[in-house]
Amino acid sequence: MRRLILLRHAKSDWPDGVADQERPLALRGRTAAPRMGVYMAQQGLTADRVLVSPARRTRETWDLVCGQMPPVPTVSSEPRLYDASGARLLAVVREQPRQIHTLMLIGHNPGMEDLAATLIASGPAGDLEKLGEKFPTGALAVIDLPVDDWAATTPGNGRLDRFIVPRDLTGAT
Repeated sequence: MRRLILLRHAKSDWPDGVADQERPLALRGRTAAPRMGVYMAQQGLTADRVLVSPARRTRETWDLVCGQMPPVPTVSSEPRLYDASGARLLAVVREQPRQIHTLMLIGHNPGMEDLAATLIASGPAGDLEKLGEKFPTGALAVIDLPVDDWAATTPGNGRLDRFIVPRDLTGAT
């Protein structure tokens, strides 16, 4: 069994004259990301490896999330996550080493939403419905994959464990 955690970057700002890769988090994102980190820590949602898009908003999201969690053994910037399609993200997932049991990707839409839709075949009805509507900024999808090796990950073989959006955590500290 493998677990894939998909975290879309928190709400970002759109300052004039700033390149897309350098866009920072907005105040709402800087508030939501640590709450998501607290939730993840409380729920034991830790990863053996975290791959983060090199965009500023994803790096800032990870910095705020990980400040609330126990240390992760391997955290790497992964350029292929920036502006990636669901198919490219799936290729990155499939090449992960066998000794990694829980992988977290911190990236962008539409790739994150596409990857989740590609992998998930079942899960809690309410979470599936919510995910089908939108994968908003700061959202977290936890997908269980019944495989012994990441290379065996195929479309439709995942089960959604949960889908959490920042507004679900209002008031979390």
